[in-house]
This record gives sequence, C-alpha cells and structure tokens, in this order.
Amino acid sequence: MQRRRVLRACALLLAAGWLAGCASPHYLQLDPRRTAAVPQTGSGQAVTVTAVDGRDSEVLGTRTGSAMSTAVITVNAHELVPELQAEAERAVREMGFTPTTERAEGRPSLTLTLEHLGYERGESRPFIDEARLEAVLIAEAVNAGTTYTGTYTSRRTQGYALRPDKEANTRMVNALIADGLDRAFRDPELGRLLAR
Repeated sequence: MQRRRVLRACALLLAAGWLAGCASPHYLQLDPRRTAAVPQTGSGQAVTVTAVDGRDSEVLGTRTGSAMSTAVITVNAHELVPELQAEAERAVREMGFTPTTERAEGRPSLTLTLEHLGYERGESRPFIDEARLEAVLIAEAVNAGTTYTGTYTSRRTQGYALRPDKEANTRMVNALIADGLDRAFRDPELGRLLAR
C-alpha cells in the first residue's frame, strides 16, 4: 500500500515535470555556419558589410502551435546579428574582397538582412507531429549607383513523435539559417556587382 502511494507520487511528479518542460519557453542561441563554396570575383577591394535583423519580433513562434501558448521560441537580435555579421564577412573575404564595417563614399557595400524567421506547428498524424520552419534573408549589394537585391527563402519541415527540446530546436534553426546563407552567397550576381 505504501509502495503504491510512493509510485503514484513519483508518477505525478514526472508528469508535472514533463508538462512544465513542454510549456517552458526556449531562448535559442544560434551560430549558423555557411558551408557552400562562393564565387571568386574580388581582387582585394574593400566592401562595407552590414548584418541587420529586420524581423517584426524576436519570437519565432510556439512549440505547441497555439498563439496563446507560453512555450514560445525566441532568438534575440543582439545575439544573432553578430553571428550573421561574422558569416557575411567570411563569405565576402572568401569571394576575394576585404570586408570592413566602416562606410566610405564610393565604396561597394553589402547589407544582409534577416527578414523573417518563423516556427509553427504543421500537420498532425497519429503519433507524429510536424514543425514547419522558414527563414527569409535579403542581400543587397550596392556599387557605383547600381543596386542588386536578392531574396533567399529556406524552408524545413521536421516530423517528430516527441516535441523537440531546446537543443533540437537550436540545431534545426541553425541548419535553416545556414541554408539561407548558402543560397545568398552562392548567388553570382552579388559578387559581380561588388567587383564592378
């Protein structure tokens, strides 16, 4: 009898802990890394590189899919922008240019903007749920009065039986943004305009 009470109490504590974990917010600290090769177009020219967070909100969505949920997923701009800046500078350097953050009259510039980053619940099937993620990056190159703007969208649908934890969500969002960075810096038009 006593043992049954102890087991019941343990089960209740485990269930409460699991439910609390499901409702807890996730603050993701990202470090997306571009992996694709970039076109070689520069010959050492200085290019002003700027990364910007253009999102309406730092909240990507909720883990439950409900707008009223407390299980929000957040990526803070002040943590993400330096990571995007570093990746943009690395890409520009690999293109053959010399990245700088200082602006100068007549100097080519590249602005990388994270326009959208979203996380929502997809379709539910027996025993399987889905997370749908989307990232939109905009790269704007300006040189000698000419502007080229590219928009690069990455989408990912991830099925799961158990709701992803913070580490899994971090991996998914990192991979999503990294794919957007690959798409942006593989675009040969960016390098061509900067090299004019």
